[in-house]
This record gives sequence, structure tokens and C-alpha cells, in this order.
Amino acid sequence: MAGRPETADSYDSCEATQVHEGSVSKARARAIDEDTVQRLSDIFKVMGDPTRLRIINALSAGEMCVCDIACALNMENSAISHQLRILKAMRLVKFRKEGKSAIYSLDDEHMLTLFNEGLKHAQHR
Repeated sequence: MAGRPETADSYDSCEATQVHEGSVSKARARAIDEDTVQRLSDIFKVMGDPTRLRIINALSAGEMCVCDIACALNMENSAISHQLRILKAMRLVKFRKEGKSAIYSLDDEHMLTLFNEGLKHAQHR
């Protein structure tokens, strides 16, 4: 770019209008249907809350009842229950009843993998 000073914006977009068909074909082959894209977006929105991430982190150590999660996070049971309802609605956590206690756990290994990969990325410098 002779004669023009380079700015951060000059690196963000193409100045050429040539379409690279191979790249376009690869991207189109990986296209995700709209329902799946919406579900994935909803999952990331739910996981975008710090309290819910702390709950997921606590549950990554194993099953816990609401009282134990609240104690571990220094929060009220009602606040934890509210967040667990949201996580459960998105099928990120599941629960079972044990007497009068509701025992929560991560829904499956995918949830743990998703959380751990995000955590690694956040900790990467």
C-alpha cells in the first residue's frame, strides 16, 4: 500500500474483490442449519453469565446438591436455584432427587469438554 499509511483497519478487510472458490466451497460444506446455529447461540448466551460459569466449574468436580453449590460459591440457595433452572432448561445440567435434596451434575461429557476448552482459551496468554 504505497503512499497510504497503514492503520489497524487496513488489516481488517480485503481491498481486493477476488472470490476464492475453494475457500467458499469449504465454508459452505461446513454450513450449520439454522436451528442448530440458534441452539448453539443460546448455549453460549447462557454460559456467558459469570455465576453460571462458576456453577459449571463447581459441578465439574462432581455431583452437588443446591445447598453445597450455594455454600461453595458463597451465595444464597435461591440464587443458585434460579441459575440452575436456566442451566437445566438448556440441558447443560441435570438433576436427580435424593430424599429431599436435588442433586445436580453436568448433563454430559460434552458440557465438560465445552467448559474446559473455553477455560483453556481464557487462560491462554
